Amino acid sequence: MPASPHFSVSVGQLASSATPPVAAGAIYSSQGIKLIDKGARVDPGLYERLTQHQLSAPLEDSLAAEDSVTGKSLRAVAEDLISRRPVLQHMLEKPGLQAMLLDSLESLPLPAPIAFQLSVARDVHPDLFQYSVCTAIIAGWLASTQSTVRFDISMLTAGGLLHDLGMMHIDPILLQAEGRLSREQRRQLYSHPLVSALLLERHHEYPRELIRAVREHHEMLDGSGYPAGLAGDKISQWGRTLALAQVVSALLRPGRGVRTTRLSMLLRTNRHHFDRALCDRVLAVLRRLLQEATPATLTEMASLEPVSNPVERLNTIDSVLAAWPDGMTKDANVPPARRAAMGTITEQSTQMRRILAETGATTEQLEQLGEDANDALLLEELALITRELAWQLRTLARQARRRWHPAPDEALPPVLENWLVLAETTSSELLEGAAAAA
Repeated sequence: MPASPHFSVSVGQLASSATPPVAAGAIYSSQGIKLIDKGARVDPGLYERLTQHQLSAPLEDSLAAEDSVTGKSLRAVAEDLISRRPVLQHMLEKPGLQAMLLDSLESLPLPAPIAFQLSVARDVHPDLFQYSVCTAIIAGWLASTQSTVRFDISMLTAGGLLHDLGMMHIDPILLQAEGRLSREQRRQLYSHPLVSALLLERHHEYPRELIRAVREHHEMLDGSGYPAGLAGDKISQWGRTLALAQVVSALLRPGRGVRTTRLSMLLRTNRHHFDRALCDRVLAVLRRLLQEATPATLTEMASLEPVSNPVERLNTIDSVLAAWPDGMTKDANVPPARRAAMGTITEQSTQMRRILAETGATTEQLEQLGEDANDALLLEELALITRELAWQLRTLARQARRRWHPAPDEALPPVLENWLVLAETTSSELLEGAAAAA
């Protein structure tokens, strides 16, 4: 597949750096004319001129970073991450496990074009690169809890490292943690697992099972993921592993506040999305880590992402979920495909209300708190639940709109449109309120 304009911009930024890329081999035009020799440094001017030619091979496949990512350099980055992240240290405390995973990372197959893309990520998008290495460690660790087969562990480590290569080929605003996305940007976001898989398919170094898992790394067990909306057994075990590994790694990114507490809350309130056995392994590590936390650490945890009046806000979320118009699933005037699609939303809204019940946060349970509702630590935990479920409510509304799949200029049924407006307004108010408080 040809490089996207977004990736070309990133390569251009690398060309403007102190260590521009070099030609991995002689570069020829599509007419067979040699344009530059192997080893030539590609500065911004030369890169711009090369982009004006029709080449015999994609330009980005013909370049290499002067200080290319290698297995050895990946190992060094991983060692540094482990030394700075207590969660990773707790995951890898079993004797010999850390060395085995680092050996797997160092020996991964890295065709030259893949190494170049990783080098671009390292030098132009360092946060994405660090996140990818962290995901590789976590995916390898999760694989080691399911299988002692070194091939499985090695390939899932590779999947963790390479699953988000497609993110460099879409709008760079999607690499930012926050911000509203347009419909087109969301479409690109939903497609990036497919782009990652296509990038890997061009090489014969990776098995079909790994490429399938990369395509599935945003699929959820309840069918609420993307790009294919797969559910249950339709998601491979490797795909389930990558799906959880990338979420854990994302919550461990710098700038995410007190990450351990939020990660624990997210997994507890999203068990229906992920493989339960794998979730339990992560939660067991988080419990041990939190039990060892110092009073100062716990005080810091209590300051994470404050939300005012969390009890009232959870009541609001519960009432919005209760108002979901599930009668559409039985309406004979609604086409069968749409009834089935709305049935999926009914199941997910019911599951969210079940999560509220399991965490003690339904309207009835909160009313029973009495004076305990003013306890500071309880309020902080409820605030975390509020923020997480507000995100889930926003996602649910977007899914309902997408699954109805209206034709151009087709109006949604009033009962559905009214609920979508309610859900989208409520979730936006909660999330914007939490951000302002933080």
